[in-house]
Amino acid sequence: MNGIALLFFSSFASICAAIPQFPEQEKEPKFWRDWAQRTLTKALSLQRLNTNIAKNAILFLGDGMGIPTVTAARILKGQMNGFSGEETQLEMDKFPHVALAKTYNTNAQVPDSAGTATAYLCGVKANEGTVGVSAAAVRSQCNTTFGNEVTSILKWAKDAGKSVGIVTTTRVNHATPSAAYAHCVDRDWFSDGEMPPEAIQGGCKDIARQLLENIPNIDVIMGGGRKYMYPKNTPDVEYPNEYKANGTRQDGRRLVDEWKSSKGNQAAHYVWNKNQLLALNPHKVDYLLGLFEPADMQYDLERDKQMDPSLAEMVEVAIKILQKNPKGFYLLVEGGRIDHGHHEGKAKQALHEAVQMDIAVGKAGVLTSEEDTLTVVTADHSHVFTFGGYTLRGNSIFGLAPMQSDVDNKPFTSILYGNGPGFKLSNGERENISTIDYKQNNYLAQSAVPLQMETHGGEDVAVFAKGPLAHLLHGVHEQNYIPHVMAYATCIGQNTEHCKGGYPVPCGASSLTSTLINLLFFLILSLLLCWP
Repeated sequence: MNGIALLFFSSFASICAAIPQFPEQEKEPKFWRDWAQRTLTKALSLQRLNTNIAKNAILFLGDGMGIPTVTAARILKGQMNGFSGEETQLEMDKFPHVALAKTYNTNAQVPDSAGTATAYLCGVKANEGTVGVSAAAVRSQCNTTFGNEVTSILKWAKDAGKSVGIVTTTRVNHATPSAAYAHCVDRDWFSDGEMPPEAIQGGCKDIARQLLENIPNIDVIMGGGRKYMYPKNTPDVEYPNEYKANGTRQDGRRLVDEWKSSKGNQAAHYVWNKNQLLALNPHKVDYLLGLFEPADMQYDLERDKQMDPSLAEMVEVAIKILQKNPKGFYLLVEGGRIDHGHHEGKAKQALHEAVQMDIAVGKAGVLTSEEDTLTVVTADHSHVFTFGGYTLRGNSIFGLAPMQSDVDNKPFTSILYGNGPGFKLSNGERENISTIDYKQNNYLAQSAVPLQMETHGGEDVAVFAKGPLAHLLHGVHEQNYIPHVMAYATCIGQNTEHCKGGYPVPCGASSLTSTLINLLFFLILSLLLCWP
């Protein structure tokens, strides 16, 4: 009898636990109607478009941050703050203008991060695996580099007298940041140690070298990538006993030392840890080079918070340095390890990286104004990441679906991948995840197809925008349209004709002027008609 009672109560408890919990107010139609009305009022206020000239422009690039990742990160951020998550707003969710970008490369339906970076930084679509060169260049063929170089919005901004910066959680010569300054037919030529001899003999330069030489006065550079700056076998300052952290350069050059000496008597600072970074007075810094890891920076969940700065901390220092320039600035910020987490099948790492980038977006919003700063948040591509399974409201984003498979009678997590390293068989069947800790940081979410590394997805990505002329990002666009909008808004590059007469009259002000003129006309007409 006791056993039957225990079974009954345990079953009853599980049923109760399955009932989704949500605020009582959500049962009332008035709650949803009032919320919609507030949203409508805010939308109507946007009819007066911001047509100011943008003094500053910031591009936040979530590498691999497809729309499913944005949604899952939103839920995670809410759950990290004690809420069910679904109703949470990311900082990027608050941006008033949203578009979709088509991500294909010229030679690839499903793109890579190099060709896409060339699109959203240089304004032209390109082949996969190449950075800062047109589609006439062929991957790994050095001789196709010359004559096919394309410049980036970062260079356009620098040429216009603005300060410029790059902040990333990957190495600073990875695919995304390198398209801002390099022209390279192979994204993997981080240093000359990764280049084939024939490419060096053919006159091609490694990406780390180009970081110093192509645009020599980039004001702020922060991320990882120390080892590509030092001669081969040079011990790393932080990990002197780890061989993989040693320098990789074959030419014997010490690029960090060259960077420091090139700045002469200017206030140029090289830092390699968080303490050094936060000890700086940004108002007294002209140039900053921060290299916090030998290669990519650590995942935020594994970051040494005493040694390595967060993305938000780097962004704050960068903006405070760059905004000293009265002509304004351009800043590229990459949440680069979202992509790495997905490739490794580690959804928890990827989503926490996405949350950290959103926190950095919020920090930038506090430090700048929508009146003179155009901020764009987007991704280069998506991943074959998804979540589903009819999960209940408030279900942990890393939790189980509420049912078992009706084919193999085993549980499954809401998060799954279309392919990747999470494919596992046990005795010829799908692994039973009830026997493992699927909420640990490095759990490999199950995938349908076995691959050592999960792949990118080919669907469109979201583009969030706020600030001057943000409304030009609307509908569905080619990805290479993005820097053209940002250049037009900031009056740099080829988009300067509309700026010569000074600031354009804001659309709202123009319509207001027209209304006042009409009222004045009718008032005068009425006086004339009624005059005795």
